[in-house]
Amino acid sequence: MPDPTVPPTPPVPLAALLAREDLALRQIAGPSGPSLVVHAAHTSEMADPYPYLLGGELLLTAGVHIPDTAGSGTYFDDYVSRIVAAGGAALGFGLAPVHDTVPAALVTACDRHGLPLLEVPPGTPFTAVARAVWQLLAQARLTELRRVTDAQQSLAAAASRPDPVPSVLRQLAVRLGGWAVLYGPEGTEIASAGRAPEPPVRASLTELAEVVHPSGPGTPTSATHATAAAHLAAYALGTGQGFALGVATPGREPGDHTIASVAAVLLTLLTGDQQTGSGAARTSALVRLLLGGTAEEVALLLGSSAIWFVVHASPNDRRDRAHPGARGTARPAPAHPQPPDLLAATALGAALGSPLIDPVGDIVQVLVPADRTPEPQPGWTLGVSATAPAQHLPAAATQAARALARARATRTPLVRHTPRPGVADLVPKEEAQAHARTLLAPLAEHPALTETLRTWLSLHGSWDRTAVALAVHRNTVRQRVARCAALLGTELDDPDVRMELWFALGQQ
Repeated sequence: MPDPTVPPTPPVPLAALLAREDLALRQIAGPSGPSLVVHAAHTSEMADPYPYLLGGELLLTAGVHIPDTAGSGTYFDDYVSRIVAAGGAALGFGLAPVHDTVPAALVTACDRHGLPLLEVPPGTPFTAVARAVWQLLAQARLTELRRVTDAQQSLAAAASRPDPVPSVLRQLAVRLGGWAVLYGPEGTEIASAGRAPEPPVRASLTELAEVVHPSGPGTPTSATHATAAAHLAAYALGTGQGFALGVATPGREPGDHTIASVAAVLLTLLTGDQQTGSGAARTSALVRLLLGGTAEEVALLLGSSAIWFVVHASPNDRRDRAHPGARGTARPAPAHPQPPDLLAATALGAALGSPLIDPVGDIVQVLVPADRTPEPQPGWTLGVSATAPAQHLPAAATQAARALARARATRTPLVRHTPRPGVADLVPKEEAQAHARTLLAPLAEHPALTETLRTWLSLHGSWDRTAVALAVHRNTVRQRVARCAALLGTELDDPDVRMELWFALGQQ
């Protein structure tokens, strides 16, 4: 399935292809105008190309398939009608070496069925035409991506203004060249921006917004509708409170859905529970922490029932900084990992049901209420802690970090921390911790060695998977583990030693 966050490639106007002087194409039949576009180029000498077309192609042929008696029958009429039925956008007929001119009956058939017919001169290979189509497609794709990127940045900047909701709507209306409106839970217009459409279009958009209004399982999150006057789209905001975004535009560009989706994510955050009393309490708790308050004080602000998951998330396109390469080696990680894109992090938080996000290094930390169990998210690798109250969140963050390391190493979309009774429950906690401090004392001043040993043991001594989890070279892992063995004065190949060390590391 295509990635819904990436705008599809815009088609190429047929006029742009005809304007290429290096091709010297000439239209000799069929309609013309700016609305005619092609999505690809395909060469075929089949008498019936219908089964091999997807729609939108410029079909190129040299007429090899044309029989000598074609001009006196219905051959060309049947041939062109099949191309039109398959959704072909245009037909390119190459001159020489088979035909010196385009058959007159083919010209007539293209005019009859409304199929643009291009004459391809002898000096223009079909491969040159196909290459030109792909070049124009690439240029259109780049232009659209730039438009979407600029819109994302503008929307994010608008969301940071003192009046964020009206600012986001204004920016969305400008970027899409239409009208943007925020509907409340009762379907009323709370705010809008841009040139308002005519009353019938406005009424149709209001009805479309009702389609995405929460009404139970199976309710769509977005809906579209086209009228003679405008293209309409509605998006449910993921707050669960019934808000919706409506957009009315004169037309529909490939990147419009992506731009509107970004605006919907931002409006979800702006209309979510951070605007309620609960959100105010969380803001107060954050301020209290920044001013030096204790976890116990913060817990009182959040309430006795405030229980959380801590989620550590890593974008999939960055997670394989170190992976097995040729001859069992691993690629080194970049020295300075870049943080995930803020908009992507915001969208992740919205998908998990929480606005409490924090991009740190190459991961995103998310604080998720315990009643919203985190699930795998496309494009992300997640490590999830056990539930914890506010005063125990630092320990939960450690659990999430270790779960993420294991998820990265095992190529698993989501790994949860699952505490269960074990050997540690048979030993008094104070004695277990004292034993761990004594055993691991040689590593106390080397946190990198301790974490490497912990990861290496958790992955059953796999050099490559440990390198992936820590984002370092496998030789670095070998050196660190060897250093651990030397400092501890023990043999790490011994399973009893490994078990004892694993027990001790679990007490930290």
